[in-house]
Amino acid sequence: MTSFLTPWRTWHRPLVVCALLMLGLVSAAGVGLVVDGRTLLDESVWVKPLKFGFAFALYAATLAWLLTKLSKGRRLGWWVGTVFALAAITEVGAITIQAARGTFSHFNADQTDAVTLALVPILTYGVMTILIAQLIIAIVVLTQRTGGPDLNRAIRAGLGLATFGMLVPIYWLAAEIHPRTVTDANGDQVPMYQGHGIGDPDGHGMPLTGWSVTGGDFRVPHFFALHGIQVLLLLTAVLAALAAKRAWLRAEKVRARLVGTAALGYGGLVAIVTWQAVRGQSLIHPDAPTLIAFAALTLITALAAAGVIAAAKRVSATTAEPARHRQMAR
Repeated sequence: MTSFLTPWRTWHRPLVVCALLMLGLVSAAGVGLVVDGRTLLDESVWVKPLKFGFAFALYAATLAWLLTKLSKGRRLGWWVGTVFALAAITEVGAITIQAARGTFSHFNADQTDAVTLALVPILTYGVMTILIAQLIIAIVVLTQRTGGPDLNRAIRAGLGLATFGMLVPIYWLAAEIHPRTVTDANGDQVPMYQGHGIGDPDGHGMPLTGWSVTGGDFRVPHFFALHGIQVLLLLTAVLAALAAKRAWLRAEKVRARLVGTAALGYGGLVAIVTWQAVRGQSLIHPDAPTLIAFAALTLITALAAAGVIAAAKRVSATTAEPARHRQMAR
């Protein structure tokens, strides 16, 4: 557990500030959900700032902690982390401005609105800046050890998943073009060059997430992949805590194998929900092939984890037996 307990004062300051600002936005957007009745495509204008604020708060805090683990390239990591923080603040700031104005941020092709024209480049290049910064951080981290075998595996797999999650929107922007006109919260007709839904461009969304229930939605794999690193880090911390009471978990190699198994299972989950989105299928309306894929993934992951646990318990019992005999001989 000591590898997790990095003093927060040593965390990357700009990313910590970014995370705190995002948490403030989450609170403000939460109030907006209650007091502001305006909607965009049947959901509150404040849902998008709330979702982006929460996601970036979580990810910025993770990166702020992760950059303390660098033994090489610390200076590069600091500068790239700072670029990531500034780009995220600017990107989410533009999203929030458009939400407050009651209109669309991403995919807005309105050439008559001066504010939208000013913000579209920020939204476009902000995404690319965040992606490039993420790629550089991933490369810096992947070229060195950042902790024990279990933590190292969680970080590497998590960064790989997060990078894939950030690449998904790029593919989505290039592959799915759906020009159309929609009505914003002010009753104005707004031309759009893209949509979130696959098969249904606007998608009739689930509560809060907004993920389409009438078609595929690339926001689903984007979300799952982006936050895989937090899932794997949490699992690593839980396994390390349980090791104090479970002798068979005390070997770092055992915990690393369990984390690796979870990473493969989680990667399989991301692959399946991506496959769903590509086929224009809603997350909550899986067809038979999707259900079979989910079942196969669950079975394989469970069997692999059970195998690791069984082997670890056998080794633990074997090493504990001589120690017990020596204790009895005394």
